[in-house]
Amino acid sequence: MAFKRSTKVMSDLAMSSMTDLVFLLLIFFLVTSTLVNPNALKLLLPKSTGQVSAKPTVSVSIKDWGGETYTYHLNGDETPVQFTELEDGLVGLLQGEEDPTFSIYTDESVPVREVVSVMNIAKRNHYKVILATQPE
Repeated sequence: MAFKRSTKVMSDLAMSSMTDLVFLLLIFFLVTSTLVNPNALKLLLPKSTGQVSAKPTVSVSIKDWGGETYTYHLNGDETPVQFTELEDGLVGLLQGEEDPTFSIYTDESVPVREVVSVMNIAKRNHYKVILATQPE
């Protein structure tokens, strides 16, 4: 008696697993694309031609609301921080960093004295500062 094994190769593909994979990739790219831009505030940055290769870990945004009203935001957070609490927030975020560096994002209309006051915080704590600008 000769037994024959019938092993047929299935030529059709299961598309349900392919659609699951595409859906998961879509979710992955949507989530990671929101992490690309850490500065969520809309600011009109000044223009410059210089570029810095240092990568800051913390950002401070200064927003001008008109009439001598300015708000300070840490890491692009929508909730403002009082200037008196800004230094404590920076120290807490940059504690333990090997080369503590933060960047300042500011509107074009913010006076220089507001930017210099944030730079004085960096000087007191021996931090490096990067002033963010738009490429010219």
